[in-house]
Amino acid sequence: MKHLSGLDATFLHLETPEMPMHVGSLNVLDLPKGYTGDFYEDAKKFMASRIHLADVFTRKLALMPFDMTNPVWVEDNDIDLDYHVRHITLPKPGTNRQLQQYVARLHSSLIDRSRPMWEFYIIDGLKSGQVALYTKVHHAGIDGQAGVEVGKAIFDLEATGRVVKPPRSRPRGNNYQLGMAELATAALRNTAQQYVKLFKMAPAIARAISGLARPDEKAAEKDAAAAPKKFNLFAPRTSLNVSITNQRTFAGRTISLAETKYIAKHFGVSLNDVVLATVSGALRHYLADNNELPAKPLVAGVPVSLREAGDDTANNQASMILVSLASDITDPIQRLKAINASSTSSKSTMNRFKAVILDDFPTFAAPWLVSGIASMVGRSGIVNLLPPAANVAISNVAGAPFPMYFAGALVTCYYPVSIASHGTALNVTVQSYNGRMDYGLIACRRAVPDITEIGDYMLAEHKLLMELTQKHPAAAGAAPAPVPPKTVAEPSDDEAEAMPVAAAKKKPAARKRAPVKVAAKKAPVKAAAKAAAKPPVKAPAKKAAPKAPARKAAPAKRSSGSAPRAAAA
Repeated sequence: MKHLSGLDATFLHLETPEMPMHVGSLNVLDLPKGYTGDFYEDAKKFMASRIHLADVFTRKLALMPFDMTNPVWVEDNDIDLDYHVRHITLPKPGTNRQLQQYVARLHSSLIDRSRPMWEFYIIDGLKSGQVALYTKVHHAGIDGQAGVEVGKAIFDLEATGRVVKPPRSRPRGNNYQLGMAELATAALRNTAQQYVKLFKMAPAIARAISGLARPDEKAAEKDAAAAPKKFNLFAPRTSLNVSITNQRTFAGRTISLAETKYIAKHFGVSLNDVVLATVSGALRHYLADNNELPAKPLVAGVPVSLREAGDDTANNQASMILVSLASDITDPIQRLKAINASSTSSKSTMNRFKAVILDDFPTFAAPWLVSGIASMVGRSGIVNLLPPAANVAISNVAGAPFPMYFAGALVTCYYPVSIASHGTALNVTVQSYNGRMDYGLIACRRAVPDITEIGDYMLAEHKLLMELTQKHPAAAGAAPAPVPPKTVAEPSDDEAEAMPVAAAKKKPAARKRAPVKVAAKKAPVKAAAKAAAKPPVKAPAKKAAPKAPARKAAPAKRSSGSAPRAAAA
């Protein structure tokens, strides 16, 4: 058996029917050319040969007597792949929006705790002829970075796959669950070890707290000019900060990784700052639509990994920082710089406290106590009255920079599907993959019924930032290098049909009138692909007059010869 850490178990204790605590992803796959088999059956056989490569697929929970402390992971010797790997066919016409709506419904249901806590869905019936893979795994056993490691177990670098060594034979146990006495003894022993660990770390924790009371003078001098003038203790209240139901809505959008890096380098900020600024600009538009943009800046809760390099353990090793989204600043560049200053300040504080942050702590009586509080908070409506700590959760996970394959099919996109929570009805998680930045937006459907508008506004904000790189000089010492050719594939047929070509070209400078929003309503998907695909036009290119026509036609040419189409709805 293996004990869950205090942080891992917290995701179990906080879970309610309204707030499932699992994470997942949506991948659209291109089948091999000329494929005529049954991909669902092939996927089951494929998973049967791979599940031993990651613990998350073969372990289940064993609950402690009377829920007096955290459960433990035990090995499951009887895994039913017909239960864990499921098949769904979309009704006609099989659009990408239908796919994403179905994923939202699947994501709203709880995972069975009596089995290994994961589910895979093979979804066909897409108009494009592609198939989709939707996965969900409970957050108690995995965080974002550990999820990338699990992906390495099930994805290959070639369509032909790789030779996987079968698992060693083990003696099969007869017990479905461990005995009461064995579990109780293990619980008491683990609790004692947690208290000893906490006692040993007490001096270091005290030093870290006292260090926070005495700010680092060097860091203060370095960031004094750029640091935000003030940071409110609580975030302003918005329609995003309410108690949620179990109904979900989901949208995926794609932005070019090369363009995002270009913007970051041009303005001398980090790639994550550009992600935050893109979401900030989108939320400004979205809230302003209903005249509810607060005067105070919005605040993002941003997970920060505590994982050491090379650590691929399937558990949670993360904390969270609060970053101002500077939504009260109209100018996009000044907003980006303010976000950078707030992010730098929060990361500096986290780094000084990082060494003493506990991911395992005493949890005696926590299961029934925390679960009861979570249920009461969600159903009492108290969240609707208390000031929120953050308005939105935003996470950025570094994924594979190369194409991957699942059961011989090419993975064309990697949209994360994360967690909406009480008080934070919207979660935006980004995963980089093969030259793409795939944004997954998940939200409570009642709180955010029009999540596609937020996605379209993100594409418009990215486009605006790209345009501003041509109008403003690069940051000192950060002269941008030429942007590599785009690697984002074109959308599928059902997306391409809906987009009038002229819609995306109308008056890009008229930002206040939100022309992109109008185009997005007509064809949000094509707008996504267009925003992701458009390469920046730099000054050197303007001087090379003879080559200008070739550059103008280049995007279409590269697109037709690039990777397969993606469902970038």
